[in-house]
Amino acid sequence: MSPRLPALTGQQVLTILQRRGFVAVRQSGSHVVLKHPDGRRTTVPIHPGRDLGRGLLRQIMRDANLTVDDLTA
Repeated sequence: MSPRLPALTGQQVLTILQRRGFVAVRQSGSHVVLKHPDGRRTTVPIHPGRDLGRGLLRQIMRDANLTVDDLTA
């Protein structure tokens, strides 16, 4: 059984991705587009005080090639 997804805000996910080497390349409104030097890219919505939905968080994890352990470490 896989571990549960943590409840994270967009800002928390942005910080996790930046620690893993992603760089913000542009922002359109409240959405930040991040790119990794190896070519992976993802978009993270930044809405203060709101957690990301589970489906959106899973998609960001797929785009960035992250696991649940990467988010909680």
